[in-house]
Amino acid sequence: MKKQTPLARLRDCWALVGDTPMLAVRVRVDGRELSIYAKLESENFTGSIKDRMALHMLEHAYARGSIDAGDTIVEVSSGNTGISFAALGRALGHPVRIYMPSWMSPERRSLIASFGAEIIDVTKEEGGFVGAITLADAFARANDSAFRPQQFANRWNSDAHRVTTGREILTQLASRGLVPDAFVAGVGTGGTVMGVGAALRAHAKHCAIHPLEPANSPTLRTGSKDGQHRIQGISDEFIPPIVDLASLDSIVDVWDGDSILMAQKLATSLGLAVGISSGANFLGALQLALAREGDPVVVTVFPDSNKKYLSTDLLRKEPERDGYLAPRVELLDFRAIPRAASSHLELCADRHL
Repeated sequence: MKKQTPLARLRDCWALVGDTPMLAVRVRVDGRELSIYAKLESENFTGSIKDRMALHMLEHAYARGSIDAGDTIVEVSSGNTGISFAALGRALGHPVRIYMPSWMSPERRSLIASFGAEIIDVTKEEGGFVGAITLADAFARANDSAFRPQQFANRWNSDAHRVTTGREILTQLASRGLVPDAFVAGVGTGGTVMGVGAALRAHAKHCAIHPLEPANSPTLRTGSKDGQHRIQGISDEFIPPIVDLASLDSIVDVWDGDSILMAQKLATSLGLAVGISSGANFLGALQLALAREGDPVVVTVFPDSNKKYLSTDLLRKEPERDGYLAPRVELLDFRAIPRAASSHLELCADRHL
């Protein structure tokens, strides 16, 4: 069999990324019934939403000649992006080097290593996430054969969600005769909230777009690292360059303990095995829905499954505290909203627009 070119392999990889189901989760809070709509992103190639932007960035890098065969992919990640680049990089024949804060869950580290990628742990004393970016940039400058995606600053990150995630959301809601009233997502790189927001506002100008962060560590509000939290993958000590807070609606805050309780309840009540950031996003969407009249169409994403959190507090008893929302939530049911494969192929063909 003739060996595929990288561009041909990229096209095959797109068949494994995107086209994820949307869940309409029915809940009751203080006697009021609502539906929350969430994209189930664990259905992607490596099990997270980050596959979308990693693949989109690689595709554009190849199209523009900024990556060559055999180049080393060098990225900073708290986990999911590193896993995506480790898998996709190897699928395309690239060595992969991931700089990662040393306190991320061992499952994330093991998954990255399983693809043969090199992991460079960066301790708090070495600067944590900001220090990891400095080290990765220095390595890339010193090595001509290094490709540095720069997920926090690369516009193709948010563009990936504009042309895939956002359009899928619109298509799936339209299949049920719905239009989004609001969207909320936790900010790690900010690519999801910026990209999906651009897509939704282009078709539903009234749609509010909200960034979410931990109440324990309100980086978006303060502009720098402030406090500690347990929602891995968001609030990474600084405001990413691709995030334009002025173009977004109000910041939504959730407590990490409340997010853990919500993720646990989604699993034990409905069998939805989601990570802590999914619990946070769900709570953020509920806050927005409860603040509106009737049964508004509030959308979010479940970025990944629970599999990378088995050694974390997700599987431990979390105390309920005053002000938490999750203890008041009764999960009633969910429905899956699929999308036709032909529509997905049209989106893939159109994703450069």
